[in-house]
This record gives sequence, structure tokens and C-alpha cells, in this order.
Amino acid sequence: MEALTLLGSLTGIALFAGIRLYATVLTVGLCLRYGLLTLPPELSSLAVLAHPHVLAIAGICTAVEFLADKVPWLDSFWDAVHAFVRPAGAALIAFAAVGRLDPAAEAALVLLCGGVAFSSHAAKAGVRLFVNQSPEPFSNLLLSLIEDGLVVGGSYFAVVHPLAALSFVVVFLALFALLARRILRRFRKKASPKP
Repeated sequence: MEALTLLGSLTGIALFAGIRLYATVLTVGLCLRYGLLTLPPELSSLAVLAHPHVLAIAGICTAVEFLADKVPWLDSFWDAVHAFVRPAGAALIAFAAVGRLDPAAEAALVLLCGGVAFSSHAAKAGVRLFVNQSPEPFSNLLLSLIEDGLVVGGSYFAVVHPLAALSFVVVFLALFALLARRILRRFRKKASPKP
């Protein structure tokens, strides 16, 4: 059960870190700092997220990301830059949390968290590129605000309800794989020369 709890919390955190890494770190860190979250023993290493230096940097980066994400096309540029940062950040969070595991299990969990974060980042960035095609700015702003709320609530939820978070991650990954296959088929169809 401890292994499933660890897996659920870390993959849940990774899922939301792929959407907003800094807000995820800030949410978990502030909840720990003010006693809104109590970490189970297997996640005790995540207490580092409540350190004042981590909170300060995460807060500054969250504010910058909050503003950048509200501007059409700037949000897509921000996502392009963070295509490497978000998965790496999620992998580092997992690495910090699993210091007492068998090295093979540790490596597998770190890779899994990086992959989950990359998948959620890719889904978010793709949706935002699509929404940016709209000439009106309100859909982009509304979607960004929904993402903000989802990340804050989801990050907290991943630590408090790890098994439910794991179920959510599995469903997300299944949908992502299904949709990614369909999108790739469409691109191949469009790219193939017509007779």
C-alpha cells in the first residue's frame, strides 16, 4: 500500500507540474509550511518544498508564469521554453522524494514522473496552440484561469488522496495515448502526397 501511495502522490504531482511546475511546487510547499498538508512517511523528503528559499523562487516564477500564460502566443512561447523544464522539474521532485528506494525502482519512478509531466505538458501546450487560433482573447484567458485552479487543487489532492490521483493519472495517460495516435494519423494523412 505504501508503494501505491507513493506512486499516486508523485505521479499526481508530476501531472500537474507538467501544466504549471512553479504553481505546483508553491502549492505543495505553502500547504506544508502552514500545516494544511501532512506528508506520509514515504514522502517526508518533500518537506524541502516548504523551505523559504524554495517558496520564494517558486512564488516569483509562479507570478511570472501567471502573467505570461494570460497573453495569447506568449503563452505558447512560454510552453515551448518549458517543454524541458516542466518534465525535468517533475523528475527532480520525484528524485527528492524517493531517496530510500531501491535504485532500480527509484530510476523507474523518476522516469515515470518525467514522462507523466511531459504528457500533461504536451496536452496543455497543444490545447493552447489550438485556442490561440481564435481571434478573441477571452477563451485563452478563461482556459488559463481554469488551468490555474486545476493545478492548485490537483496538487493538494495528489498528496491528500494518492490512490484517487493515481486513478486520475492512469485515465489521463490512456486518453492521451488514444488522442495522440489519432492526431498522428491525421498528420500523416495530410502529409502524404495526394495522387
